[in-house]
Amino acid sequence: MAGYGVAVETAGVSLEGDLVLPPDPVGVVAFAHGSGSSRRSPRNRRVASVLEGRGFATLLFDLLTTGEEEIDRVTAQHRFDIGLLTRRLSGALLWITAYRGTRGLPVGLFGASTGAAAALRSAADLPESVGSVVSRGGRPDLAGAALPRVRAPVLLVVGGADRRVLALNETAAQRLAGEHRVHVVPGATHLFEEPGALDEVSEATADWFSRTLGTRQSA
Repeated sequence: MAGYGVAVETAGVSLEGDLVLPPDPVGVVAFAHGSGSSRRSPRNRRVASVLEGRGFATLLFDLLTTGEEEIDRVTAQHRFDIGLLTRRLSGALLWITAYRGTRGLPVGLFGASTGAAAALRSAADLPESVGSVVSRGGRPDLAGAALPRVRAPVLLVVGGADRRVLALNETAAQRLAGEHRVHVVPGATHLFEEPGALDEVSEATADWFSRTLGTRQSA
């Protein structure tokens, strides 16, 4: 298992990222972190480690520059700018397809919180580039009019005790035209801090990508 610090050139900026490449990867999953978070999100890294154990390459990268993150910590002006996050994520998809270690691999997107909306918009805008999407405690509702255009299979993972976000996910799911499923983790709150909750998220995510990306690859 090889890990690299990379510079993801996307949408006119260079963003810091961490790329892990297992031997003979079966696919690559790019992570779009949630509001107020970064590539160092311990929850995303935990999910990434399970995916890596299943043979997937993973890319965790910052959606904001260092300067933007400093501003956002005070004003929160960027974390809900779904258009900006989508442009950055879509540009990262192009970077993945060009990078020698990931070129030609089927690509999945994993989005948390507002990053899930960016993942769904990118999937709608670049249907040939995105094979599957997983949302963790996400805000798919913020993807708006893009939802009916998403053709990639979508898994929405939500905590059972995160009632408002669960309701938003169930409503958004009704607008998805392609294969989709809402996976409810019983008793879990928004950050899945309860014992075993994040383990369930990780295994459900790995199972979903193993099935859907494999299907897309062989189709």
